[in-house]
Amino acid sequence: MFRMALLGALLLGAQIAAAQAPAAPAPAKAKPPQPGMCAACHTLEPNQIGGYFESAAFKSQAMQVDVGAAMPQILRFDPKALKVIDAGVAKTPDFLRDAKKRHEVQVTYVERDGVKVASEIRFKGPVKIDPAHLIDYAGVAKLVAEGPAKANYTLIDSRPLVRFQEGAIPTAIHLPFIGFDKFVDRLPKDKNQLTVFYCGGITCTLSPNSMKKAKLMGYTNLRVYREGEPEWKTRNVLVTTPTFVKAAYLDREIPHVMIDARTAVDATSGHIQGAVSVPAGEEKAVLKSLPDPKLKAPLIVYDGRGGDQAVTVAQALIKAGQQNVLVLDGGMIGWQAAGYAVESGVPAPTKIAYAPKPRAGSIPMAEFTTLAKNTPPNVLILDVRNADEAQAGMIKGALLIPDEELMARMAELPKDKRIVAHCLTGIRAEMAYHKLKEAGYNAAFLNNEIEVAKDGSFKITPR
Repeated sequence: MFRMALLGALLLGAQIAAAQAPAAPAPAKAKPPQPGMCAACHTLEPNQIGGYFESAAFKSQAMQVDVGAAMPQILRFDPKALKVIDAGVAKTPDFLRDAKKRHEVQVTYVERDGVKVASEIRFKGPVKIDPAHLIDYAGVAKLVAEGPAKANYTLIDSRPLVRFQEGAIPTAIHLPFIGFDKFVDRLPKDKNQLTVFYCGGITCTLSPNSMKKAKLMGYTNLRVYREGEPEWKTRNVLVTTPTFVKAAYLDREIPHVMIDARTAVDATSGHIQGAVSVPAGEEKAVLKSLPDPKLKAPLIVYDGRGGDQAVTVAQALIKAGQQNVLVLDGGMIGWQAAGYAVESGVPAPTKIAYAPKPRAGSIPMAEFTTLAKNTPPNVLILDVRNADEAQAGMIKGALLIPDEELMARMAELPKDKRIVAHCLTGIRAEMAYHKLKEAGYNAAFLNNEIEVAKDGSFKITPR
């Protein structure tokens, strides 16, 4: 088990936000849409988009791809004609039904009457790297346990700064591929020293490309931990710092949980604002209140200085199935030194409460229920299911416009009302929301499954 004394290597003086490489310039409007991070490595043709697969709705024959911009791309597709390639292997279009969300994709399309129709979608496969240059989890864990001084290595996180701030492998320094040439002074002086790069998983090219740059500079002992941060955080703790917590979570209003691993007495004398008290050795008391591991909730654990109490609790949380557990370097002392909010004189809560950030445009089930049961004059419930689905029952007063017909029938919707869309599962409703938003409507959608009976009554199931 690594010791917390190693965590200080995460920071280094050069890792402060002021040393951040300038953000990659936004692509010109004429360029195909794709996230800025992807644009660093991938060049697209004019009739292509790149990004992260979000969802596919077969009833409306549409897919949604996150391209990193304010609005996702929505493309129509014909299941009989669409080509689907997964890691170079041809699949049937049904593959989209269970395709992993947020998987990197490249979509080729044709434009018909202003509508993008996908002709091919390629799901990115694992990056190919010479086995001689690979290092696995066990190898990296052994290095981290020994520390850079003893094991004589440099561990480099090639991801953008905001991802590094959200949590990094202990002892890692930050040298982003985007801006690599400006920060080459962070590479070890000894070009024969073991240097390990990692990034966002088996499909991420940032670390392999960083290794290539280092090799051209004469470095001879290079490895890539291809599985990177996604695998590490399912098996071990990440680390962060007070300033990084502020930048990555507080300033961006990203939901997270602060956990105080000190004694209850210490937590009462002063704890980070909003923290939950989970003293080391008493982790079982909170297991039932842990969020669903599928949510990958950021659980940030701290103690007095960033020591063994925090590590003990963090590892217990990982053993319980949590997949995004961080240890706060510097602990409570570091937090106070940074001048951040502290509560004192009152006991910290002992149960974890976590609510993930809702998807843009989604509304709570309770709010939708209120609007649907007694729709006010300034609200319209929009049913975007197909006509055959609506035959089983519709919410009273709702307007039925199937998602695939929405663009052609947009003029039927009033501009002076809030349009709240729903479908069967929330997928088509979200697509409808983005179409409405882009057209200037005041829109929202229900991101839950809903069953509507013949009499207009309905049952909503949380997702």
